[in-house]
Amino acid sequence: MTTALSPTLAIDTALRARRARGEEVLHLGFGEAGLPVPGPVADVLARAAGRNGYGPVAGSAEARDAAAGWFTRRGLPTAPAQVTFAPGSKPLLYALLAAIPGDVVLPRPAWVSYAAQSALAGKRVIGVPVPPEAGGVPDPGLLAYALRTAQDGGARPGVLVLTVPDNPTGTVARPGHLRAVCDLAARHGLAVVADEIYAELLHDGGTAPRAAAHLPDRTVVTTGLSKSMALGGWRVGFARFPEGAWGERTRAEVAGVASEIWSSLAAPMQAVAAHVLADPPEVLAHIDAARRLHGAVAAAAHAEFTAAGAECRAPAAGFYLYPDLGPHRAALAARGIGTADALAAYLLERHGVGVLSGTAFGDTSDGLRFRAATSLLYGETDEQRLRALRSDDPVRLPWIADALTKLRTALAGLTAAPDRRTR
Repeated sequence: MTTALSPTLAIDTALRARRARGEEVLHLGFGEAGLPVPGPVADVLARAAGRNGYGPVAGSAEARDAAAGWFTRRGLPTAPAQVTFAPGSKPLLYALLAAIPGDVVLPRPAWVSYAAQSALAGKRVIGVPVPPEAGGVPDPGLLAYALRTAQDGGARPGVLVLTVPDNPTGTVARPGHLRAVCDLAARHGLAVVADEIYAELLHDGGTAPRAAAHLPDRTVVTTGLSKSMALGGWRVGFARFPEGAWGERTRAEVAGVASEIWSSLAAPMQAVAAHVLADPPEVLAHIDAARRLHGAVAAAAHAEFTAAGAECRAPAAGFYLYPDLGPHRAALAARGIGTADALAAYLLERHGVGVLSGTAFGDTSDGLRFRAATSLLYGETDEQRLRALRSDDPVRLPWIADALTKLRTALAGLTAAPDRRTR
């Protein structure tokens, strides 16, 4: 079996290599939160450096108790026994897809790893387009039809993956859509895996709707510290399993997978998790500042895309945009661009703008769509990133303003009628 490198990691590696060669590249290809580690959190890790034992598979009592309190304060009552930690939410997602019987139902577009992990687990993928308003959940009307069609074709739908807030669109599903989708899941006997990794980063400081509110007995919530705290490289993920027989059985299955693959989350990282998930004031202030920064820069980039004539859902959470250059299809065709892959390649080679093609997210190849991540625009150094985090108007900082100007110039060059003398 040959497995390609994950597209998000591949484009980050490729763009960083170009920069190392001295090329000027606007890096919009990778969803790293782009902020430095807060000092008090780094201090916790330093003090825990001597913790070198394996510890329990599900995590330390201290970390699980903190996570249970964290969920409970956010309206989802949780006991420590319902929590499992892992080195990132990614392995938890794979373990869940492997452990829960049945094929996998995904919104389309969806984060790149869901489909790849499903394939690794030997599962079929049933893709269903998202509503036009927001991504992260399938269109409820299309979901019912897709489930019937899949079953008629021999598939056995068993797991529905939802991402609220969403990657790649940067939007938050409508509560009515989420409720309707969960009702369909209940009628068809599906389990729900709710990826809530961006739930702390709604730009307006609000609360995202939760699948567990509608299907409490068969929803597993996954999350982590990579996005809200920008600790992606520290690999801290955790999941909340529901109460009851199904939740206990699924948690035990995941624990079995964990015991054979990652054993346990690194003990120093469990100390970090226990500290962060206790919600100390400095952590909440850091997340609040990050939320405002992500929102300001994503909104500014959204304005550039829409001014250039792209169709693009307005960002509501996280740091992603999902522009559609379909309105410029004729101008792009004159440049030999008729697919999302060709569009992404042209932006990089001709304009030095790195984005990730929509096909990586399960979108159709002829759709002229891509994901743009704005979180690596905050600066090249920790000093610049901290200034961006503390700024009342980060879009006016010279390095962020310059990046937006480069994006504007690239879009203007891409969408203008081609000069046949210079093609």
